Amino acid sequence: MKDFVNLLSGGDLRSIGKSNSVVSLIVNQQDFDELFKLIFLDDQLLVMRAIDAIEKITLKHPNYLIKHKREILELSSVAYDKELKWHLAQIIPRLSLTPHELIKAWKLLTNWALDKNNSRIVRVNSIQGLFEMQIVHNELSQEFSKTLTELEKEHIPSINARIRSIKNKI
Repeated sequence: MKDFVNLLSGGDLRSIGKSNSVVSLIVNQQDFDELFKLIFLDDQLLVMRAIDAIEKITLKHPNYLIKHKREILELSSVAYDKELKWHLAQIIPRLSLTPHELIKAWKLLTNWALDKNNSRIVRVNSIQGLFEMQIVHNELSQEFSKTLTELEKEHIPSINARIRSIKNKI
């Protein structure tokens, strides 16, 4: 067993610590599963760094998420810390969702994107997550356009920059 706790501990929330080193240590599902357990600990710093590593790993290995889908969706529904939410917004679109799960995940990310109390990075990553989901699920395109129109009215530079980037890809 690899000592992920030691590698991810120490310092403060402004640093990802050694999460990039942890990414390189994950070579199979078993390693990933050990790392995944850390996102349920009561240590915000450790959770933030573990979810950062998980997000990076699943860019290339989304299949590692398959057995954790239910846990990710449940955690997303109660997530409070912005560091956790912004990574979950990136991870959720990588899940293979049932129609019911898709509706719940879509509503969640839409709420995160529209909620002015969320940090800008949570909102921007939620917008990106919605974009990725509507690519796969074309039936959501019209709803996505409405959300973008609503967000543009806020005139927030970081949000509008992401919207412009997305519109250039459409």
